[in-house]
Amino acid sequence: MARNWRTKSVEQSILDTDDPDTRLRKDLTWWDLTVFGVSVVVGAGIFTVTASTFANITGPAISVSFIIAAVTCALAALCYAEFASTIPVAGSAYTFSYATLGEFVAWIIGWDLILEFAVGAAVVAKGWSSYLGTVFGFAGGTLNLGTFTFDWGALLIIGIVSSLLVLGTKLSSNFSAVITVIKVSVVLLVVVVGSMHFKASNLTPFIPPSESGKGAPGTGVDQTVFALMTGGHGSHYGFYGLLAGASIVFFAFIGFDVVATTAEETKNPQRDVARGILASLAIITVLYVAVAFVLSGMVRYSDLRDAGKHPNLATAFGLNGVHWAATVISIGALAGLTTVVMVLVLGQSRIIFALARDGLLPNSLARTGSHGTPVRVTAMVAVLIAIAATAFPVSKLEEMVNVGTLFAFVLVSAGVVILRRTRPDLKRGFRAPFVPVLPILSIGACVWLMLNLSVLTWIRFLVWMAIGVVVYLAYGRRNSVLGRRIAAG
Repeated sequence: MARNWRTKSVEQSILDTDDPDTRLRKDLTWWDLTVFGVSVVVGAGIFTVTASTFANITGPAISVSFIIAAVTCALAALCYAEFASTIPVAGSAYTFSYATLGEFVAWIIGWDLILEFAVGAAVVAKGWSSYLGTVFGFAGGTLNLGTFTFDWGALLIIGIVSSLLVLGTKLSSNFSAVITVIKVSVVLLVVVVGSMHFKASNLTPFIPPSESGKGAPGTGVDQTVFALMTGGHGSHYGFYGLLAGASIVFFAFIGFDVVATTAEETKNPQRDVARGILASLAIITVLYVAVAFVLSGMVRYSDLRDAGKHPNLATAFGLNGVHWAATVISIGALAGLTTVVMVLVLGQSRIIFALARDGLLPNSLARTGSHGTPVRVTAMVAVLIAIAATAFPVSKLEEMVNVGTLFAFVLVSAGVVILRRTRPDLKRGFRAPFVPVLPILSIGACVWLMLNLSVLTWIRFLVWMAIGVVVYLAYGRRNSVLGRRIAAG
């Protein structure tokens, strides 16, 4: 059993990056990392989650939900920044956990991150496909084959971004920079034009009365764990809706942690990774809160709720008769979601790359090509995400991404405290302030948001984790590179 808790030293993690067969090219600067962070975050939240959560879960209080989620992310971001500057190795939370909490916990978090990035990329790819119809005037990127719906739009975008990633991370960054300028401009347009249709009366009631009772939305296994524990009997609107909204819009912030996965490909990771993480988080927080507040004032939550099952920002502008803005928003969403898919595929491939290099997955997946990128693992990730996005319906998957991400945040925050105690001698390019108080607050905030996810989400998450334990015991533990090194003495 002791071998399950063996740790991989920071020095060994860094030394492994010099293997010529698995070496990643160092091309990225702090600006590239900031672009990656903004490009993956701005899109998934603004264009797919904000409006539906406002209409169906929180009402006008959504801006408060965003602030709660932002504070939680900021606490975790400071912990990520310290780890990434100390252990500049691909793998993010997986690599950090391997150095502090042991191999088994590292595997669990790696398995968890596979879920986070794969499901996230599939969700966003399907969102991209749905916007195709709005932009180009047809039914969308789907094809009905009898009872089966083939989402060719999702397949198309996954194929495009995966090809760019194979050709080089720097090329991908330059592409992301161009697209990010477009979608940030669209977001600013939302704020400016939306404010012209702002009505203070739409903010009342700021926290709509809770909907509960048998058969009401947000009840049964669809209610949050916190609501179930406290007898809330429903998590749509009211105080429980506000908290549930924070846990859902947290999806909108997912992505800044992807910056940490690129530490090994950064020219000066000790300095630039922390800058990239914190700069991207600051930018997106300002944008999100502004959009959420403007949205709350330009349309009543009940009108947006009645406008469709999955309303978006374009829907809100359409209700105000600003159809040209709705079209522009759809174009921005299409561009924005492109880079979101790209960076999520990047993050997914780097996690599996790190697991394979350590022998917990087949080592052949860690081979890099002539462009200094992991070609095999990127191709495999593209195929898996494409299957999920094209063949399966998407429902409640945002919450699946959230629970996985929050779990990773908990372990990273705990790891900062542990590494401070066990390895105070390590050079840290960035030091999180107020340790251990800040990491403890981060853990508490993350657990709180996890409790405000639905019971069904927790059931699905635990099943996925159980599968991960089986895979580790059957393969990873026996083939671990660290295990073989220890056995060889």
